[in-house]
Amino acid sequence: MSTETMNPSTDDFAAMFEESTGASTLQEGRVVPATVIGVSGDFLTLDVGLKVEGRVPMKEFLLEDEKPKAGDIVEVYLDRIENLMGEAVLSRDKARREESWIKLEDSYNKDEPVKGAISGRVKGGFTVDLGGVNAFLPGSQVDIRPVRDVGPLMGEVQPFQILKLDRARGNIVVSRRAILEESRAEQRAEIVDAMNEGDTREGVVKNITDYGAFVDLGGIDGLLHVTDMSWKRINHPSQVVNVGDTVKVQIIKINQDTQRISLGMKQLESDPWEGVESKYMVGTRLTGQVTNITDYGAFVELEDGVEGLIHVSEMSWTKKNVHPGKIVSTSQEVTVEVLDVDSDKRRISLGLKQTQDNPWSAFMAEHPAGTEVEGEVRGITEFGLFIGLGPELDGMVHINDIAWDVPGEQAIANFNKGDVVRAKVLDVDTEKERISLGIKQLAGDPMSDMALRRGEVVTCTVTEVTSGGIEVSFGEPAMTAFIRRSDLSRDRSEQRPERFSVGDKVDAKVTQLDTKSRRVSVSIKALEISEEQEAVKQYGSADSGASLGDILGAALATGEAAEADEKPKAKKAATKAKPADEAEAAADDAEEAEEKAPAKKAAAKKPAAKKSTAKKDDDGE
Repeated sequence: MSTETMNPSTDDFAAMFEESTGASTLQEGRVVPATVIGVSGDFLTLDVGLKVEGRVPMKEFLLEDEKPKAGDIVEVYLDRIENLMGEAVLSRDKARREESWIKLEDSYNKDEPVKGAISGRVKGGFTVDLGGVNAFLPGSQVDIRPVRDVGPLMGEVQPFQILKLDRARGNIVVSRRAILEESRAEQRAEIVDAMNEGDTREGVVKNITDYGAFVDLGGIDGLLHVTDMSWKRINHPSQVVNVGDTVKVQIIKINQDTQRISLGMKQLESDPWEGVESKYMVGTRLTGQVTNITDYGAFVELEDGVEGLIHVSEMSWTKKNVHPGKIVSTSQEVTVEVLDVDSDKRRISLGLKQTQDNPWSAFMAEHPAGTEVEGEVRGITEFGLFIGLGPELDGMVHINDIAWDVPGEQAIANFNKGDVVRAKVLDVDTEKERISLGIKQLAGDPMSDMALRRGEVVTCTVTEVTSGGIEVSFGEPAMTAFIRRSDLSRDRSEQRPERFSVGDKVDAKVTQLDTKSRRVSVSIKALEISEEQEAVKQYGSADSGASLGDILGAALATGEAAEADEKPKAKKAATKAKPADEAEAAADDAEEAEEKAPAKKAAAKKPAAKKSTAKKDDDGE
């Protein structure tokens, strides 16, 4: 041994210190560089420094681009510095896993995609190998649209986006859908930039829904709405296109914000509504096919792409509250009349009933006003009766046209549904579709037949006695009137309703006659006053001193003389109507008045002014 070896210099001590310091930095559980010192069979012998060696299986280097050889430096994971055999426990897989976590964290922080391969299926999704680290891929994140078969994607290296990373728990969630959407958005942006509204393109129908079809235009889908497929009415897109069909479409609208494209097929054809007003003049009758029935009417196709609407009110003259489906049916050919055309709103109003005879006009031609008709009572309401005039027409008898002398509420109670009645046609309104009938008009107006005049004297029969007066009937046909208590007599003491009985005959004077309200007022008091005035006029005046008894006695004497000479003069209607016993009572009263004449003559000699006043008082009573 040399002296230099036995006595190391300062530099030697420094080298040994650095070597010992390096050994202390070699820690377990870390990735360390190692030098390949030999390749034997399926193992590589590696030196991690300080003459610490270990072996790693060759299969752990299969994923490397090149197989390591002697002298190469590789990174391995140091599990333990020395095992029972005195060797270091090394792992290339763990080293790669640590490298992967570091790269994954860096990619996650930079929001960059990572590469991996779907390696297996688990509950709710799949496992993805991200270069030694397993991640979870939810089923909803596999593709933009649901994927039924994931087999072709298994084992294929492709990019993924890290959605969540938790190294402490070893949890990583990735998404393939985010990559596809980003790529798709870039492609869509490029394709949309190359498109213009109004361009014509060819595409393939990818999917059909109730509201339209999606067409692939070569990397981007456009929506072909059902209303833009054809000018004519379409109930479902499958009537025009099928999945897989190649169609020629026009780009109608491009939304730059959402990158949605609206397509149309009918825009490539001529618009059938051009010049429609000249082809379909108002009043023209046409034949068309019913294409659709709704609650408010039926649509009729006049030609391809041109439809008109028959509103429910224009379907039938008589069927008002009936669903259109009970009048017409789908695919039925009907003859219609053009009622209105609005080319701007693309609307044509059609009428079905206009092609048929108006039953009201036909009825009016056969039954003018004044004609008598017969029909069955089909309905009874609070305002009148509905009389059937055939299978489709009804006429109405208003409550005021049922009877002349009975209130409408009472008159309508005399009829039942199903009764057959006769009536007279009063009016036919074809525009309002109404037929007015009258039952009371069959008998004529009793007021017109009686030809009553105000001041006429009528003989009445008492029909009811009340505390306020008496109800009487008179004439033919009979009419009723009510005589109030104050009109029962000129004498206040005789204004008692109880002195009359039902069935008594009395004479009264017509004081009021209202043809509109059909009211007649009669008064016994007015008749007595008029009789006195007539007697005074013929036989004397109150101013001459003659009493009423004198005047009545003279009147009776004149009457008896006239009967004796068999030359009867026309007597007043009131005197004729009185019974014999009433005439005798009047004669007795006259005799009694004659006996008391002297007293009355004395009273008559009082000043004229007082007599006039007394007479006015009597008249006022």
